[in-house]
Amino acid sequence: MAALGPAAPPDTLRGQTYEVIFGHEPGWGRRFDAILIAFIIASVSVVMMDSVSGLRSRYGPELLVIEWAFTLLFTLEYVVRIWCVKNVRAYVFSFFGIIDLLSVLPTYLSLLLPGGQYLAVIRVLRVVRVFRVFKLVRFLGEASLLSVALRNARYKIAVFLVTVLCIVIVVGSVMYLVEGPEGGFTSIPKGVYWAIVTLTTVGYGDVAPTSALGQALAAFVMILGYGIIAVPTGIVTAEIASLPGGGGYHAIPCPSCENIEVDPDAKYCRFCGVSLRHHA
Repeated sequence: MAALGPAAPPDTLRGQTYEVIFGHEPGWGRRFDAILIAFIIASVSVVMMDSVSGLRSRYGPELLVIEWAFTLLFTLEYVVRIWCVKNVRAYVFSFFGIIDLLSVLPTYLSLLLPGGQYLAVIRVLRVVRVFRVFKLVRFLGEASLLSVALRNARYKIAVFLVTVLCIVIVVGSVMYLVEGPEGGFTSIPKGVYWAIVTLTTVGYGDVAPTSALGQALAAFVMILGYGIIAVPTGIVTAEIASLPGGGGYHAIPCPSCENIEVDPDAKYCRFCGVSLRHHA
């Protein structure tokens, strides 16, 4: 990931705009982010209220106008962000750049697909910027730690999920044979559904075995479910412990390009070269 950087010197309008929009130091940059977060929360609240039939029937036109006002405002903000950054591609394809774009598309989509505006709730992800506003950027590094652990454990987790899938198919099929349609298990897929609900300890109760053999199998699956829950937790925990620094590992976020450095001994960002020492 390349550094974004301002598209013009700091004493120009574009440079100053970059500092306000992308800066996070006390001053206008901090105020801008705080106001932006307030607008995001307000816009998501409007979308949620519009989904309530009683409110929509009474305040539908007003809510629509407010939603379009927020959308136009966020669209303008997105365009300005592109205008003031030096590396447009780095911003557009960054995590925040993609979220910024997706946050404005649903309302325009609603012109072609009725109800598409409700997807605008995705803009709540932009509130992640609160980590920078309140100097909690270190927690982004901790989130990266979990991401790295999950990525390293993906094959083990895949094997685990395949095993669970096989178990629920077998158990669901057996339960179909034991209980049959008269017991509510009208098909093997219905039995697999029951096995998933039971194994995950959700227990909706809409389908339940009535025979002694079926109840014994259900009890076995319930106990098995408690044991299975601990497996992915152990896998991820082991991967976290194996990362550099073990349990005391702390990822270092780059203040310039937002790369999360996983090497605790790194002094400079491997992508943009900015010093990491005073941000560790």
